[in-house]
Amino acid sequence: MEKSLANQQFLNIDENFKIIKENVANAALKSGRDEKDISIMAVTKTVEPEYINYAINKGINLIGENRVQEFLSKKDDLNLDKCNAHLIGHLQTNKARQIVPYVSMIQSVDSIKIAKEISKQSKKNDLIMDILLEVNIGNEQSKIGFDSSQVLDACYEIAQLESVRIKGLMTIPPICDNNAKSQTFFSNMSKLFIDIRDKKIDNVYMDILSMGMSGDYTQAIMEGSNLIRIGSALFGARVYN
Repeated sequence: MEKSLANQQFLNIDENFKIIKENVANAALKSGRDEKDISIMAVTKTVEPEYINYAINKGINLIGENRVQEFLSKKDDLNLDKCNAHLIGHLQTNKARQIVPYVSMIQSVDSIKIAKEISKQSKKNDLIMDILLEVNIGNEQSKIGFDSSQVLDACYEIAQLESVRIKGLMTIPPICDNNAKSQTFFSNMSKLFIDIRDKKIDNVYMDILSMGMSGDYTQAIMEGSNLIRIGSALFGARVYN
């Protein structure tokens, strides 16, 4: 029975990935962009390694994990020679030393303090860590991240750190009851991204705009996202043990 369930899950991943790629292609076409310029990240929170590896073998080359401990517990069972791994969840300063050697990017840099700690730990490991600054684009009190009015100053300060490289921005917009509201947040995020990119700050590259998840990734692409983070739309509803 377990083997049958696993086989069905593999078929589901196949079908879901096909749908996602079609949706990405359509959204890219509508926005006058090349679908090849949009990265599909598989978000692997609560997903077992066998399903992650199956997705990697089907063409996923980027995974994102929310929690340091979960990633560390799974990493030895993952085919990471064929795939890059990012941390996308909140990072506590005392966990930075654990994760820095094992991921190629930390997308969730939400304070100057954590940026400094990542730089410190990266220097110890003789590497430069690519990072994204997490923006609280809706200025929600319940969420972490830089307010949109703080991001530019944060870029200038963090760009001075020795062992990090700012590669762009990431956001999780407020949950909205209609597409127009979501579109506004994505549009505002895109404008912020372009504004900072145009300033050509040293050590600030603005190559990556990470926004859009399972429920809104086509909208995000329409507004300029070039990295979407897909969990349940690829792997199915999360199962919490």
